[in-house]
Amino acid sequence: MESLIKSVIRAVREVAQAEIMPRYLQVAQQRKADGSLYTEADIAAQEALAAKLRQIHPSPVLAEEMSREQQAEQWLAGDSGLWCVDPIDGTSNFVNGLPYFAVSVALMNKGRSVLGVIYDPVSHEMYYAEKGAGAYLNGERLPINESEKELHQCMASVDFKRISTNLARQLVGTPPYSSLRNYGASTLEWCYVAAGRFDVYLHGGQRLWDYAAGSLILEEAGGMMCSLKSDDFWADDLWKRSVIAARNPTLFHAWKTWLRARQ
Repeated sequence: MESLIKSVIRAVREVAQAEIMPRYLQVAQQRKADGSLYTEADIAAQEALAAKLRQIHPSPVLAEEMSREQQAEQWLAGDSGLWCVDPIDGTSNFVNGLPYFAVSVALMNKGRSVLGVIYDPVSHEMYYAEKGAGAYLNGERLPINESEKELHQCMASVDFKRISTNLARQLVGTPPYSSLRNYGASTLEWCYVAAGRFDVYLHGGQRLWDYAAGSLILEEAGGMMCSLKSDDFWADDLWKRSVIAARNPTLFHAWKTWLRARQ
Protein backbone atom coordinates (compact mmCIF):
# COMPACT_ATOMS: atom_id res chain seq x y z
CA MET A 1 0.00 0.00 0.00
CA GLU A 2 2.91 2.37 0.69
CA SER A 3 4.06 2.28 -2.93
CA LEU A 4 0.44 2.70 -4.06
CA ILE A 5 -0.14 5.90 -2.10
CA LYS A 6 3.20 7.31 -3.24
CA SER A 7 2.15 6.67 -6.83
CA VAL A 8 -1.20 8.40 -6.28
CA ILE A 9 0.48 11.40 -4.65
CA ARG A 10 2.86 11.69 -7.58
CA ALA A 11 0.00 11.42 -10.11
CA VAL A 12 -2.09 14.07 -8.34
CA ARG A 13 0.83 16.48 -8.14
CA GLU A 14 1.74 15.96 -11.82
CA VAL A 15 -1.83 16.54 -13.01
CA ALA A 16 -2.19 19.67 -10.89
CA GLN A 17 1.03 21.08 -12.32
CA ALA A 18 0.30 20.15 -15.93
CA GLU A 19 -3.46 20.62 -16.27
CA ILE A 20 -4.76 22.85 -13.47
CA MET A 21 -2.33 25.57 -12.44
CA PRO A 22 -1.43 26.68 -16.02
CA ARG A 23 -5.17 27.38 -16.47
CA TYR A 24 -5.67 29.19 -13.15
CA LEU A 25 -7.45 32.51 -13.88
CA GLN A 26 -7.27 31.80 -17.61
CA VAL A 27 -10.28 29.58 -18.40
CA ALA A 28 -13.88 30.34 -19.25
CA GLN A 29 -16.51 28.89 -16.96
CA GLN A 30 -19.60 26.93 -17.93
CA ARG A 31 -22.54 25.58 -15.97
CA LYS A 32 -23.85 22.04 -15.75
CA ALA A 33 -27.55 21.14 -15.68
CA ASP A 34 -27.59 21.38 -11.86
CA GLY A 35 -26.17 24.92 -12.00
CA SER A 36 -22.69 24.06 -10.74
CA LEU A 37 -19.61 25.40 -12.49
CA TYR A 38 -17.06 23.52 -14.54
CA THR A 39 -14.14 24.54 -16.74
CA GLU A 40 -11.75 23.14 -19.31
CA ALA A 41 -9.34 22.58 -16.44
CA ASP A 42 -11.83 20.30 -14.64
CA ILE A 43 -12.26 18.15 -17.74
CA ALA A 44 -8.55 18.01 -18.60
CA ALA A 45 -7.56 17.16 -15.03
CA GLN A 46 -10.24 14.49 -14.76
CA GLU A 47 -9.15 12.77 -17.98
CA ALA A 48 -5.47 12.89 -17.01
CA LEU A 49 -6.14 11.57 -13.51
CA ALA A 50 -8.36 8.77 -14.77
CA ALA A 51 -5.63 7.58 -17.15
CA LYS A 52 -2.91 7.68 -14.48
CA LEU A 53 -5.02 6.04 -11.78
CA ARG A 54 -6.01 3.13 -14.01
CA GLN A 55 -2.32 2.48 -14.60
CA ILE A 56 -1.64 2.52 -10.85
CA HIS A 57 -4.58 0.24 -9.98
CA PRO A 58 -6.90 -1.10 -12.71
CA SER A 59 -10.25 -0.17 -11.18
CA PRO A 60 -13.22 1.83 -12.51
CA VAL A 61 -13.04 5.60 -12.08
CA LEU A 62 -16.02 7.61 -10.80
CA ALA A 63 -15.49 11.34 -11.24
CA GLU A 64 -17.46 14.52 -10.64
CA GLU A 65 -17.65 15.68 -14.25
CA MET A 66 -19.23 12.43 -15.47
CA SER A 67 -22.96 12.23 -16.10
CA ARG A 68 -25.17 10.87 -13.32
CA GLU A 69 -25.69 7.73 -15.41
CA GLN A 70 -21.95 7.20 -15.85
CA GLN A 71 -21.35 7.73 -12.13
CA ALA A 72 -24.00 5.17 -11.19
CA GLU A 73 -22.54 2.70 -13.68
CA GLN A 74 -19.02 3.11 -12.33
CA TRP A 75 -20.23 2.76 -8.73
CA LEU A 76 -21.94 -0.54 -9.49
CA ALA A 77 -18.87 -1.80 -11.36
CA GLY A 78 -16.46 -0.85 -8.58
CA ASP A 79 -17.56 -2.83 -5.54
CA SER A 80 -14.17 -4.53 -5.20
CA GLY A 81 -12.18 -1.44 -6.19
CA LEU A 82 -13.15 2.07 -7.27
CA TRP A 83 -11.32 5.34 -7.80
CA CYS A 84 -13.38 8.38 -6.75
CA VAL A 85 -12.10 11.66 -8.20
CA ASP A 86 -12.88 15.35 -7.83
CA PRO A 87 -10.51 17.02 -10.32
CA ILE A 88 -11.07 20.52 -8.93
CA ASP A 89 -13.07 20.96 -5.76
CA GLY A 90 -13.83 24.65 -5.37
CA THR A 91 -14.24 25.51 -9.06
CA SER A 92 -15.96 28.81 -8.21
CA ASN A 93 -12.88 29.80 -6.22
CA PHE A 94 -10.63 28.60 -9.05
CA VAL A 95 -12.30 30.76 -11.72
CA ASN A 96 -12.53 33.82 -9.47
CA GLY A 97 -8.91 33.74 -8.37
CA LEU A 98 -9.53 32.66 -4.78
CA PRO A 99 -6.60 30.43 -3.77
CA TYR A 100 -8.67 27.74 -2.06
CA PHE A 101 -9.33 24.68 -4.21
CA ALA A 102 -8.05 21.13 -4.33
CA VAL A 103 -7.69 17.85 -6.19
CA SER A 104 -9.22 14.87 -4.39
CA VAL A 105 -8.69 11.14 -5.04
CA ALA A 106 -9.94 8.19 -3.02
CA LEU A 107 -9.59 4.46 -3.56
CA MET A 108 -12.67 2.65 -2.28
CA ASN A 109 -13.31 -1.02 -1.59
CA LYS A 110 -16.78 -2.42 -0.95
CA GLY A 111 -18.15 1.09 -0.63
CA ARG A 112 -15.63 2.36 1.93
CA SER A 113 -12.52 4.48 1.44
CA VAL A 114 -9.19 2.75 2.03
CA LEU A 115 -6.89 5.47 0.63
CA GLY A 116 -7.33 9.21 0.30
CA VAL A 117 -5.23 12.01 -1.19
CA ILE A 118 -6.18 15.70 -1.27
CA TYR A 119 -3.83 18.30 -2.74
CA ASP A 120 -3.95 22.08 -2.52
CA PRO A 121 -1.80 23.14 -5.51
CA VAL A 122 -1.58 26.78 -4.39
CA SER A 123 -0.11 26.10 -0.96
CA HIS A 124 1.48 22.79 -2.04
CA GLU A 125 -0.18 21.03 0.90
CA MET A 126 -0.63 17.31 0.29
CA TYR A 127 -2.95 15.52 2.71
CA TYR A 128 -3.12 11.74 2.59
CA ALA A 129 -4.21 8.70 4.56
CA GLU A 130 -4.48 4.94 4.35
CA LYS A 131 -6.98 2.91 6.32
CA GLY A 132 -5.37 1.95 9.62
CA ALA A 133 -2.09 3.78 8.93
CA GLY A 134 -2.75 7.36 10.06
CA ALA A 135 -3.14 10.65 8.19
CA TYR A 136 -0.42 13.05 7.10
CA LEU A 137 0.22 16.54 5.74
CA ASN A 138 3.45 16.73 3.72
CA GLY A 139 4.91 13.92 5.82
CA GLU A 140 3.83 15.30 9.21
CA ARG A 141 1.33 13.18 11.09
CA LEU A 142 -2.09 14.75 11.70
CA PRO A 143 -3.45 16.37 13.72
CA ILE A 144 -0.97 19.24 13.89
CA ASN A 145 -3.04 21.30 16.34
CA GLU A 146 -4.23 19.32 19.37
CA SER A 147 -5.12 22.19 21.70
CA GLU A 148 -7.82 21.48 24.29
CA LYS A 149 -11.03 23.48 23.78
CA GLU A 150 -14.66 23.44 24.78
CA LEU A 151 -17.34 23.90 22.12
CA HIS A 152 -17.87 27.59 22.91
CA GLN A 153 -14.17 28.23 22.17
CA CYS A 154 -14.15 26.47 18.80
CA MET A 155 -13.45 27.56 15.24
CA ALA A 156 -16.28 26.15 13.09
CA SER A 157 -16.74 25.54 9.40
CA VAL A 158 -20.41 25.60 8.36
CA ASP A 159 -21.96 25.52 4.89
CA PHE A 160 -25.26 27.36 5.34
CA LYS A 161 -26.57 26.78 1.82
CA ARG A 162 -27.64 23.19 2.40
CA ILE A 163 -29.02 23.16 5.94
CA SER A 164 -32.54 23.93 7.10
CA THR A 165 -33.60 27.54 7.62
CA ASN A 166 -34.44 26.80 11.24
CA LEU A 167 -31.01 25.36 12.00
CA ALA A 168 -29.27 28.18 10.12
CA ARG A 169 -31.13 30.81 12.14
CA GLN A 170 -30.09 29.21 15.43
CA LEU A 171 -26.46 28.89 14.33
CA VAL A 172 -26.43 32.60 13.45
CA GLY A 173 -28.50 33.82 16.40
CA THR A 174 -27.08 31.70 19.21
CA PRO A 175 -23.92 30.05 17.88
CA PRO A 176 -22.35 27.46 20.19
CA TYR A 177 -18.85 28.18 18.82
CA SER A 178 -16.51 31.15 19.01
CA SER A 179 -15.82 31.87 15.33
CA LEU A 180 -16.99 30.75 11.90
CA ARG A 181 -15.42 30.30 8.45
CA ASN A 182 -16.52 28.83 5.13
CA TYR A 183 -14.20 28.96 2.14
CA GLY A 184 -16.06 26.91 -0.46
CA ALA A 185 -14.11 23.67 -0.97
CA SER A 186 -15.47 20.70 0.95
CA THR A 187 -12.45 18.45 0.48
CA LEU A 188 -10.13 20.99 2.09
CA GLU A 189 -12.60 21.62 4.90
CA TRP A 190 -12.29 17.96 5.89
CA CYS A 191 -8.51 18.33 5.87
CA TYR A 192 -8.58 21.50 7.93
CA VAL A 193 -10.59 19.70 10.61
CA ALA A 194 -8.13 16.79 10.48
CA ALA A 195 -5.23 19.22 10.94
CA GLY A 196 -6.95 21.04 13.82
CA ARG A 197 -7.37 24.32 11.92
CA PHE A 198 -11.13 23.91 12.23
CA ASP A 199 -12.52 22.29 15.37
CA VAL A 200 -16.03 21.40 14.21
CA TYR A 201 -17.70 21.08 10.81
CA LEU A 202 -21.24 21.04 9.39
CA HIS A 203 -22.36 20.50 5.82
CA GLY A 204 -25.92 19.80 4.71
CA GLY A 205 -25.28 17.68 1.64
CA GLN A 206 -22.07 16.43 0.02
CA ARG A 207 -21.56 14.28 -3.05
CA LEU A 208 -19.46 11.12 -2.90
CA TRP A 209 -16.37 12.84 -4.34
CA ASP A 210 -16.67 15.58 -1.69
CA TYR A 211 -16.32 13.20 1.25
CA ALA A 212 -14.66 10.01 -0.04
CA ALA A 213 -11.05 11.07 0.62
CA GLY A 214 -11.61 13.70 3.31
CA SER A 215 -13.64 11.50 5.64
CA LEU A 216 -10.84 8.91 5.71
CA ILE A 217 -8.21 11.59 6.35
CA LEU A 218 -10.23 12.95 9.27
CA GLU A 219 -10.91 9.50 10.69
CA GLU A 220 -7.24 8.50 10.50
CA ALA A 221 -6.32 11.79 12.23
CA GLY A 222 -8.52 10.85 15.20
CA GLY A 223 -11.60 12.84 14.24
CA MET A 224 -15.19 11.64 14.17
CA MET A 225 -18.18 12.13 11.90
CA CYS A 226 -21.82 11.26 11.45
CA SER A 227 -24.69 12.73 9.44
CA LEU A 228 -27.67 14.78 10.53
CA LYS A 229 -29.82 11.66 10.18
CA SER A 230 -27.57 8.78 11.17
CA ASP A 231 -24.87 8.04 13.73
CA ASP A 232 -23.30 5.77 11.12
CA PHE A 233 -21.92 8.25 8.58
CA TRP A 234 -21.67 5.57 5.88
CA ALA A 235 -25.31 4.55 6.25
CA ASP A 236 -26.66 7.87 4.93
CA ASP A 237 -27.56 8.70 1.32
CA LEU A 238 -24.60 7.87 -0.92
CA TRP A 239 -25.12 10.73 -3.38
CA LYS A 240 -26.05 13.56 -0.99
CA ARG A 241 -24.77 13.01 2.52
CA SER A 242 -24.85 15.55 5.36
CA VAL A 243 -21.84 15.90 7.64
CA ILE A 244 -21.40 16.55 11.34
CA ALA A 245 -17.71 16.26 12.21
CA ALA A 246 -15.11 17.33 14.75
CA ARG A 247 -11.40 16.89 15.29
CA ASN A 248 -11.74 14.82 18.48
CA PRO A 249 -14.43 12.73 20.22
CA THR A 250 -15.15 15.22 23.01
CA LEU A 251 -15.94 18.08 20.65
CA PHE A 252 -17.79 15.72 18.31
CA HIS A 253 -20.27 14.59 20.95
CA ALA A 254 -20.91 18.16 22.15
CA TRP A 255 -21.35 19.45 18.58
CA LYS A 256 -23.60 16.57 17.52
CA THR A 257 -25.79 16.95 20.62
CA TRP A 258 -26.24 20.69 20.03
CA LEU A 259 -27.11 20.24 16.36
CA ARG A 260 -29.43 17.26 16.74
CA ALA A 261 -31.47 19.17 19.35
CA ARG A 262 -32.06 22.04 16.92
CA GLN A 263 -32.36 20.63 13.40
